[in-house]
Amino acid sequence: MELKLMSSAKRGAKFEVSDGVFAREFNEGLVHQVVTAYMAGGRSGTRKQKTRSDVRGGGIKPWRQKGTGSARAGTIRSPIWRGGGVTFAARPQDHSQKVNRKMYRAALQCILSELVRQERLVLVKKFEVEKPKTKDILALMEKFELSNVLIVTENADENLYLAARNLHRVDIVDVADMNPVDLLKHEKVLMTEESVNKIQEQLK
Repeated sequence: MELKLMSSAKRGAKFEVSDGVFAREFNEGLVHQVVTAYMAGGRSGTRKQKTRSDVRGGGIKPWRQKGTGSARAGTIRSPIWRGGGVTFAARPQDHSQKVNRKMYRAALQCILSELVRQERLVLVKKFEVEKPKTKDILALMEKFELSNVLIVTENADENLYLAARNLHRVDIVDVADMNPVDLLKHEKVLMTEESVNKIQEQLK
């Protein structure tokens, strides 16, 4: 299939892309599974609470078993006591879910194809700034009528990253760091011609 190059000098110039990457049928179940797994993998899972055995103190029985008129107690660190342990204490855990490489690639292909169908994918010849100035990238974005956008470049461009880091709803990633969550959450996705070639090599 062919996509239109917006920054081409020739009006209506086309760029040939792979049907397998940019014209795949959308699989909602697959995309949902991969996005869920990706977000689960981002969870730290480091929360931890103390049980009655972890709380300091409580080694001695607070009073004798019988004859005091109070309920029997074996430790002051019981979960029902103030300062005691937690009954069902949270423990560090791994929230990651297994997604094989074939599924992950297929999900990215589905997302990219859906972006094309919804006209949310913007393809340009190149997208770069000479200096890390916010006004320069704003001028480029205004040229392509973009506001909420993910910019995918073939390699990490420090000037581009520094110019865009103070802009709300504008993210810069290279092809290696492209992920399904970023592709879905932005209104538009802008890609350079070289980044599209690199994506097709990785997802074919």
